Amino acid sequence: MAKQGILKQQQNDALRQNELKWTPKVWACGWNGFPSIIIEKQAALGLDALDMNIILHLTNYWWKRDRVPYPSVESIAKALGLKSVRTVQKRITRLQEDGFVTREQRRKTRVGSDTNLYRFDGLIEKVTPFALEKLAERKRRDEAEAERLARKRPKLTLVDKGGRKAN
Repeated sequence: MAKQGILKQQQNDALRQNELKWTPKVWACGWNGFPSIIIEKQAALGLDALDMNIILHLTNYWWKRDRVPYPSVESIAKALGLKSVRTVQKRITRLQEDGFVTREQRRKTRVGSDTNLYRFDGLIEKVTPFALEKLAERKRRDEAEAERLARKRPKLTLVDKGGRKAN
């Protein structure tokens, strides 16, 4: 139980640091928790700037694992300053074909359609090997640092002002 308390405190401290970094007024408008490894490995994943912006906008509406986001392509296009929603539709289709996003269409008869639901299981699966690699490297660095710190320090020899060993 104590470990959970420490973890919770660390999470609160991290949120507080972000609030201080961005200012409370800006932070109070909302924030998006997005894994750094996806940003770092964007090129390796084959995602360009527009893909990343669309993914960021989709994830901005995803707050709980079991409650997937469903923003409209119109709202994404407007936020990105795109004149055509078709650009967003094409990119989301490609993201789905490439296995990054799963789109569930919600078609209705007579009355139109609800916005699509989006899932990120494919993106998570594709980025996981990079995350495991980074975590392993971090662990190796931490172990090397711990080993370096654990080594015995050299014995210090006292010398007098003339540079001779003191007894």
